Amino acid sequence: MLVFSYLCCIIKNKYTYTMAFDIEMIKKVYSRMQESVDAAREKTGTPLTLSEKILYNHLWQGKATKSFTRSKDYVNFAPDRIACQDATAQMALLQFMQAGKKKVAVPTTVHCDHLIQAKEGALADLKRANKTSNEVFDFLSSVSDKYGIGFWKPGAGIIHQVVLENYAFPGGMMIGTDSHTVNAGGLGMVAIGVGGADAVDVMAGMAWELMFPKLIGIKLTGKLSGWTSAKDVILKVAGILTVKGGTGAIIEYFGEGAESLSCTGKGTICNMGAEVGATTSTFGYDKSMERYLRATGRDDIADEANKIAPYLTGDKEVYENPEKYFDQVIEINLSELEPHINGPFTPDLATPISKMKEVATANGWPLDIDWGLIGSCTNSSYEDISKAAYIADQATKNNIVAKSELGINPGSEQVRFTIERDGFIDTFEKLNAKIFTNACGPCIGQWDRAGADKQEKNSIIHSFNRNFSKRADGNPNTHAFVASPEMVAAIAISGRLDFNPLTDTLINENGEQVMLKEPKGHELPPDGFEVEDNGYQEPSADGSGIVVTVNDDSKRLQLLTPFIPISPSDLKEVKLLIKAEGKCTTDHISMAGPWLKYRGHLDNISENCLIGALNIFNKETNSIKSQITGEYGPVPTTAREYKKNGIPSLVIGDHNYGEGSSREHAAMEPRHLGVVAVIVKSFARIHETNLKKQGMLGLTFANEDDYDLIQEDDSFSFIDLDDFTPGKTLTIEVSHKDGSKDMIVLNHTYNQGQIEWFKEGSALNLIKKNNK
Repeated sequence: MLVFSYLCCIIKNKYTYTMAFDIEMIKKVYSRMQESVDAAREKTGTPLTLSEKILYNHLWQGKATKSFTRSKDYVNFAPDRIACQDATAQMALLQFMQAGKKKVAVPTTVHCDHLIQAKEGALADLKRANKTSNEVFDFLSSVSDKYGIGFWKPGAGIIHQVVLENYAFPGGMMIGTDSHTVNAGGLGMVAIGVGGADAVDVMAGMAWELMFPKLIGIKLTGKLSGWTSAKDVILKVAGILTVKGGTGAIIEYFGEGAESLSCTGKGTICNMGAEVGATTSTFGYDKSMERYLRATGRDDIADEANKIAPYLTGDKEVYENPEKYFDQVIEINLSELEPHINGPFTPDLATPISKMKEVATANGWPLDIDWGLIGSCTNSSYEDISKAAYIADQATKNNIVAKSELGINPGSEQVRFTIERDGFIDTFEKLNAKIFTNACGPCIGQWDRAGADKQEKNSIIHSFNRNFSKRADGNPNTHAFVASPEMVAAIAISGRLDFNPLTDTLINENGEQVMLKEPKGHELPPDGFEVEDNGYQEPSADGSGIVVTVNDDSKRLQLLTPFIPISPSDLKEVKLLIKAEGKCTTDHISMAGPWLKYRGHLDNISENCLIGALNIFNKETNSIKSQITGEYGPVPTTAREYKKNGIPSLVIGDHNYGEGSSREHAAMEPRHLGVVAVIVKSFARIHETNLKKQGMLGLTFANEDDYDLIQEDDSFSFIDLDDFTPGKTLTIEVSHKDGSKDMIVLNHTYNQGQIEWFKEGSALNLIKKNNK
């Protein structure tokens, strides 16, 4: 029987601190660490990176009996805990309800942060969200209560900030139904974003499977100073690795520069590792992590971590000779690093601040900045807010009026309460900034921005992690740029994208030239954190009597019907649904923003399926040719017509297909609409796994040029699926409208267990079958 140690509080001076939720579980992880790591060293015959130590200490089988090969061996792991945000939690919990379990098998939490739209300000927006999404919040609350899941109410904070403050611990492994789960690497975890079906496996007491990752080592030397921040480290890395350079790899940061960073700064860097496709990112345990643990009331974890500190970082030999132990090594001198602004439309387009005027002018980017947005899970810590407030305070004291509108999203109620106590909210409000709810807001498209429907060309700058087209406000012409909170504040105050606070001055209301001083802030609040109500709901000790109901006529929630296995007959005369050109992220496949309200209703949300993908044949979105009528129409409508007529369909895609969020809806929606296969040049890791989990075929061209052979009226037949085995290619016959045919060879990464998911119709179907 699973036992949790829940929230307890102590009073230290006049402030309330939370202690570790799961200290007994953490002690167990630490108690086996030395033996597990020593066994792994023996089997591998080499010193170990931190990432390897954590991975080998979480093997499902126990101690290592062999050395695993990177990018080849599928390995079963036993994560310590799970975190779910409200948008993805709906589908995850709807699936878990089918698994036949009375309680979750590992500590699990649900965080309500995605379904709160930013518009008027914190109080009004939260009140409106509690009214419009009450049905969903009540569902998540009751399911959490029934199955032993910790529940964080709307307004409690953004999942990743709350996890860092309460649950993350050095040397741990967690998975979460959000791609930015990786934020917890700032506290020395291996924390990985997954689809809901993966989380359901672990909730149900099963192993979690991952291909043993490659390792990228990033050596940080020197020390940050001036306007350069931790954010600039990952903006620089994104420019080096691009949005797919980290795919299949864990990024491990080390060196004197790494140790000089704050814990929340490390979290910022790990958070945006998702934007380079990395499985996760992490840092070795050090003094900054110990300070953060103690500041957030977790002395007990810090004390335990100190006992095994050498096992919570990479071996000395690894960091002294990184080229021998990492698959790729990058070195960045923090003393020489320049502040960066990345974008627009992609987080890896990196421009040093000194080059922005030249680059922006050459590209014709709008130079006037309409909005500056500070916060999100990436940059909403006390340190981030304090630095941005320092810049804002200078403007007020020097009679400078902000030329752009400014919005602030605190990361948690604990951060919000503390920054209000310390006067930072008042500082921002003097610049007429709008303080939004402790929630994701504009970062994930939950922003009712006035005038966005006009689709005017404009620029905004924010401290978020993603800046895809339409991401923040739904306007495809909004050029969104990514920078540190302090740089966002400076640029927003100036109102110009080409303003460089390192060299340029501002003109105040008296006509005087003012140069902003370098930002200063506090790593941790000098007077400690404070909070009156952190928004946590503890589940019932016995939830067996709790009844979870979903109304049949609900527009927001829908109980799931198991997917039917795809039979060989479904793989003959398959029609092309869409051939997507270029970047096709999960935002293109299953948009967020206003669609978030349907995340618990598969049929309703399927109306956004692939509506953002660019059809290569007519260069339009949400307009594809039906092979039934010969006419062009919306993707979901065409897919439903195929399905209604018993015609299977497939999707063709480009490189890094499914980049972005962990949302499994991007796999479940095509499956629901009759898509049997997705064939692309390459996949983003999480999306490929999500397709497999839902019983679909996720395949890649053995020859990328074969992508060019696919025509608009093609039909496809899989000719050798009867021999679907690990490591063996598959072949499809492509029939063109003119009667000609092409044979195309396809690669896949399915192992035998994943092939069983396909045969059973989904991974969940197999769980249910095994639980009978």
